[in-house]
Amino acid sequence: MTFKIIQNILLLILVGCNNSIDGNLKITSNITNTIKSNEVVKISINEPFDSIKIFNSNKLIYSSINNTLNNINIDLTIFKLGENNIKVVSFFKKYNKSKKYNFIVLHNKKPELFYYKIINTYPHDINSYTQGLEFNNGFLYESTGKYGKSKLRKVNYKTGEVLQEVDLLNKYFAEGLTIINDKLIQLTWREKIGLIYDLNNLNLIDQFYYNKSLEGWGLCNDKNKIYKSDGTEKIWILDPDTYKEIDNLQVYTDKGKVNGLNELEWVNGRIYANRYLKNGVAIINPNNGAVEGVIDLSGLKEKVTTHDGLDVLNGIAFNQESKTLFVTGKMWDKMFEIKIIKK
Repeated sequence: MTFKIIQNILLLILVGCNNSIDGNLKITSNITNTIKSNEVVKISINEPFDSIKIFNSNKLIYSSINNTLNNINIDLTIFKLGENNIKVVSFFKKYNKSKKYNFIVLHNKKPELFYYKIINTYPHDINSYTQGLEFNNGFLYESTGKYGKSKLRKVNYKTGEVLQEVDLLNKYFAEGLTIINDKLIQLTWREKIGLIYDLNNLNLIDQFYYNKSLEGWGLCNDKNKIYKSDGTEKIWILDPDTYKEIDNLQVYTDKGKVNGLNELEWVNGRIYANRYLKNGVAIINPNNGAVEGVIDLSGLKEKVTTHDGLDVLNGIAFNQESKTLFVTGKMWDKMFEIKIIKK
């Protein structure tokens, strides 16, 4: 290739690059650092344009060729909560300009407060470091943690009898579990591996690896998607066939993010989440990450036997037959069947 041809190619590249002038678009906007989800973003373009495109996290949300617009209104109800951005791109003649805004979308309502009423109390293994609970066909499945002591159990919840038990390798610290498509999925904590069992016999049949999520904490599913917590404010959405992370929710109230999300349970179209070291459960809208309610479970720990290994509240299971919630904690000798009531 001759020097002249190379020179011409470089010139074409430079001319092409000059067609985009990023961050130079003149805009008036009401965007601030935090915005409530029921607000409307107003944008005015203060220079000539042929067309406008607006993106939210690279997804096109607005397009117009009306070059006489004074105001563009963006409804934030279509946004998920948490960290967001809007990029406005203006096209004029052969040039385009853009401007990007970063902001946080908060929920527009305070969470409702709920309390509990104990319906029944059942025995629970005092040595069980509970990480996950789930009902299936009248049996309770439990994942227990700690290195060298992690297990998967099938339990008679009324008596506490362990009907079947699988010991994990000593290198694994077991975490949350969920049941979907006749498979039981169990997380490990820092090992970034999910374990897949045949529900019929609890034989280990496969495994998968985490991608962007930091750790494995809690799991639940809505029969179409799997939801996974990693100890932050994020809930990751997994494909139920490949177990790959395909999206995530950021969990927020009207004040800010809610981190430490732990054990998860799917209850009547909502995600119920334990918060690590907190005596409560957050009720989360899976469509946008909004915390719509909080269940105050303080006082339950005082009803179990005190001992040196007694640890925090953790473990939520919804019984479809009784339509009641079952909760316990790490190394608690009791499990409580409760009814949720308005506080």
